[in-house]
Amino acid sequence: SSGINAEYGGKFATRDRFREIVAAAPSGAARKKHPGKAVMAGGFAGGLEILCTFPTEYVKTQLQLDSKAVNPRYTGIGDCITKTFKSHGFFGFYRGLSSLLYGSIPKASVRFMGYEALRNRMVDKDGKLTQVRTVLCGLGAGVTEAIVIVCPMETVKVKFIHDQNQPNPKYRGFFHGVREIVRQEGVRGTYQGLTATILKQGSNQAIRFFVFNNLKGYFQGGDNTKEIGVAKTFLCGGIAGAASVFGNTPLDVVKTRMQGLDRHLYRNTFHCAQMVLKHDGIKGFYKGTVPRLGRVVFDVAFVFTIYEQTMKLLDFVWKTD
Repeated sequence: SSGINAEYGGKFATRDRFREIVAAAPSGAARKKHPGKAVMAGGFAGGLEILCTFPTEYVKTQLQLDSKAVNPRYTGIGDCITKTFKSHGFFGFYRGLSSLLYGSIPKASVRFMGYEALRNRMVDKDGKLTQVRTVLCGLGAGVTEAIVIVCPMETVKVKFIHDQNQPNPKYRGFFHGVREIVRQEGVRGTYQGLTATILKQGSNQAIRFFVFNNLKGYFQGGDNTKEIGVAKTFLCGGIAGAASVFGNTPLDVVKTRMQGLDRHLYRNTFHCAQMVLKHDGIKGFYKGTVPRLGRVVFDVAFVFTIYEQTMKLLDFVWKTD
């Protein structure tokens, strides 16, 4: 009996200890985070996020590709949703998911690994970053993910979605689409709109990490080891996501146009921006803002929250200090 009690007592003690760590352990702001943990936590958060938010990404991309210069198909968000559902059913909103899912896991992994690696080098002895260094860490993480993962992933995704608008779609699936793009355009075909992607992702992450860390610092009240809880972490992430949408949607529109099947209409990124302004006006740079806002607010809130909680779990099972 005493042996059984000791056995179960040990299990309950371990379980209670884990709960204490997840509920009350410091978020790690005052200490360095292991890049390997960042890779695992970021990938896990990125994979879950894209499964939940892809339909809004699909609608946003459709609206951004729908230029007034080439007979627009949609009158707005509702019209796009209605026509997509009528033509392709519920799963029509998940066309192109494979390309984004294959990329979202490594994208989030690279982003958080890049951020933590830069942060580990830039923090002071108290584990704090200046405002400028926070922006630089976010910018570096965004540029890294843009070059390594985002540009080829987004190019394939946009081509998949744009292909659905054609009378006779030619891509049968992710790998077939990639093979066709590389066969017809070479590896460079998967790096269309690289400049716009770097500008978009760099500014995205600079804004997001800056806003998130400042809001988190506000709730911590100057104590960067204080845990703010899941709800406040989610709130900080959501506001950071909204700030990035309003800050760089014009870059997102240009990037999407540069990666679509009508890429040949534009000489370069700046020519694309000129054509958007000429044919669609200033409003053209904010096409897809509402669906993008709906996706990104939840996206960033979800990813930051899952990332922080997963890091706590990894700190419990994987000792690196």
